Amino acid sequence: MYRIKEAFATLQGEGLQAGRVAVFCRFSKCNLWSGREKDRATAVCQFCDTDFVGTDGTNGGVFATPEQLADHIASLWPGTGGRDESPMVVCTGGEPLLQLDEPLLEAFHQRHFFVAVETNGTLAAPPGIDWLCVSPKGGTAIRITHCDELKLVYPQQGQDPEDYDDIVAQARLLSPMSSPHAEAERDLVRDASTREAIRYCMANPRWRLSVQMHKMVGIG
Repeated sequence: MYRIKEAFATLQGEGLQAGRVAVFCRFSKCNLWSGREKDRATAVCQFCDTDFVGTDGTNGGVFATPEQLADHIASLWPGTGGRDESPMVVCTGGEPLLQLDEPLLEAFHQRHFFVAVETNGTLAAPPGIDWLCVSPKGGTAIRITHCDELKLVYPQQGQDPEDYDDIVAQARLLSPMSSPHAEAERDLVRDASTREAIRYCMANPRWRLSVQMHKMVGIG
């Protein structure tokens, strides 16, 4: 059984797949925070700005089998779904690896989906993922040592990019920290964080700056 907060077609807004049409499949639950504000101060991850609690979001729900969920995601793809379109599903959360398994990956692949996963890296990943983005949170033990993208929210308390030197990745990305609070505060924090991320990339050229294009152009 799979619990999905929301699912929707959009453009991937960051990382090496930025600009690509995708269906986002947001899984409920996370192992680093309950998602409830009353628990934020004691959570391992305290800066998340995503609602992943429950199954009441757009196109969310509970799906009994991998085929049911894969059919649901396929119904949201804006094209024909043929191989020539290279349809992509982005499994995110919350923490998708609490639920994503080999049968679901197989069901996605049977429907011609390229499966991308965005994870905090604390759980083992099942085989068969086509694109793996690991976004570690400070103070956590990382179990995934090979990925396509290593994406750090930066700057982050308790974390230094050098902490992840042992992770093998095609690209190492810094995503400027934003605040989960008021819009004005978020803008101020993002500006300072962006300047700091740029400074770090300039001093450490193997890292790239990754900005959230979807927020800049106003898409979900």
